[in-house]
Amino acid sequence: MADHQLTPVFTGLRLGLHALTAALLTVVAVRIVVGSPDHPVLAMSLCVVFALIYLAGARVATRRTAGLTYGWLAALSLCWLGLLVLVPEAAYLAFPMFFLYLHLLPGITGPLAVVAATAATVWGIGWHSGFSVGGVVGPVVGAGVALLIGLGYQALQREAVDRERLLADLVAAQEKLAASEREQGMLAERARLAREIHDTVAQDLSSIGMLLHAAERADPEHPGAEYLRTARETAGTALAETRGIVRELSPPVLDDGLPSALRRIAGSTPGVSVTVDTPATVDLPMDLQTTVLRIVQGAMANVAQHAHATHAGIRLDLGGQELVIEIADDGQGFDPPSGKAGSSDSFGLRAIRERVEQWGGSLSVASVPGDGTTVTARLPRSAQ
Repeated sequence: MADHQLTPVFTGLRLGLHALTAALLTVVAVRIVVGSPDHPVLAMSLCVVFALIYLAGARVATRRTAGLTYGWLAALSLCWLGLLVLVPEAAYLAFPMFFLYLHLLPGITGPLAVVAATAATVWGIGWHSGFSVGGVVGPVVGAGVALLIGLGYQALQREAVDRERLLADLVAAQEKLAASEREQGMLAERARLAREIHDTVAQDLSSIGMLLHAAERADPEHPGAEYLRTARETAGTALAETRGIVRELSPPVLDDGLPSALRRIAGSTPGVSVTVDTPATVDLPMDLQTTVLRIVQGAMANVAQHAHATHAGIRLDLGGQELVIEIADDGQGFDPPSGKAGSSDSFGLRAIRERVEQWGGSLSVASVPGDGTTVTARLPRSAQ
């Protein structure tokens, strides 16, 4: 049998089936020794061969090939039928055979094999003891019980597979969220360092250069003018290098400014015509620009993947003490209170909401099924 150890329940069922098969085969062997059938040597040989073939099933399960599995099952069935002709107690082995057919044969083939095995069992009992109501009802009831247990096992197995897949999806989503949070933290720290260097070191170097240039012009013939010029050039070189460090620390996508970055996002959204309404220049801290960029990226990813929209709009409003980011689309929409946006969409909105709340802002989602969605984020100009 194929070894799908999904839960301890499955392992217990398999061990129980193996134990039942061993016990029933022992009963058959004892009957051969005690009952003296017509061909005891042949019957005992078939009994041993049945045991060996059954034990070989463990090796077959490791190969997991359909041809080898069906060949193994056919050999075991032929050996069982031979025993059934020689020993009436071999009819007991029909019960574990039912489970093997249901587990290993695909689709309707398994139940059909159970029906055929039931007919063979009824015939075998009738061959040895004569046909009777009990000889018919017993195998039929056993087959019915096996079918019910087999169907329950398959349903439990499907549920376990679905649960494992959902768990894997959850772990992947958690890893994705953790990676996003690490990236956000790294970008925020880089942006903070860039802002601090720009506002302190770069400004001081610029001031030093201006003062040295003024001193140089005030007395060009001063004996120390050459040193002043060298100091001014050194300060200029240091300022250029500092500005290069600031550029390196800033997100590359923001090299040309936030409006250009938003337009690039709009142009890279497949299958959706996107308009961008934003001021020509945006004077915001780098970490806030990064937050705006990530919010728009997340919202547009939802539009591309789930909205089935033909048009969307990105609007950035810098009026007042807060900035407003609005992403609207004309897609299929959803029902926000009932959370029917789909797991992926809900995860995207949740990530956006967490990013907005980390900055001390608020997020609202307005959507009607069939009438598009509008996501609005409001962020203060400085982190809270």
